[in-house]
Amino acid sequence: MAQAAGLDRGRGVAQTARRPTDRAPASEPAGPGRLRRRRLTRPSPERGDHVGPSPVDRARPGSKHHLIVDRNGTPLAVTLTGGNRHDVTQLLPLLDAVPPIRGLRGRPRRRPRRLYGDRGYDFDKYRRQLWKRGIKPMIARRGIAHGSGLGKVRWVVERAFAWLHQFKRLRIRYEHRADLHQGLLELACSIICLRRLSRSF
Repeated sequence: MAQAAGLDRGRGVAQTARRPTDRAPASEPAGPGRLRRRRLTRPSPERGDHVGPSPVDRARPGSKHHLIVDRNGTPLAVTLTGGNRHDVTQLLPLLDAVPPIRGLRGRPRRRPRRLYGDRGYDFDKYRRQLWKRGIKPMIARRGIAHGSGLGKVRWVVERAFAWLHQFKRLRIRYEHRADLHQGLLELACSIICLRRLSRSF
């Protein structure tokens, strides 16, 4: 997982990174939703919108990307938060942000039948919220041995993050204003969807 990070020093639009050593290593149309988050790179003493202390290094402010995808890894919604925000806080906002997806027939679908998530979303309160929405939660339990098998279906989220962070402007956050970075996130998701749609023809 990428290390926590934040904003570039100085202006809203940053210059090229100073040295390579400054960089850190780099609901469904017809299937279940997947959730995950990814921290951004690039520490800075200055702060902007949606920036907070990193859970792994409190001295380095950073941000997180939160993403929900369909069973094929196609991005459906993305949000930006500070690095200190818990992942589960974006569970319901991501679900609410999923646009209507038209199928072969009938009313456009807005919610998945099942939702897969890692242990960061293991809260009974949110499981009940999902059941009320008619969504079956498939979330790994904390404190139990690995081997639930959920990784076989959740890996598409990691692949979607790899697609997303191929855009260097998203891998390192330069914008102080959160709305600018959110706009770039949504633009990148649109490009990914367009590329996948082009391959299907």
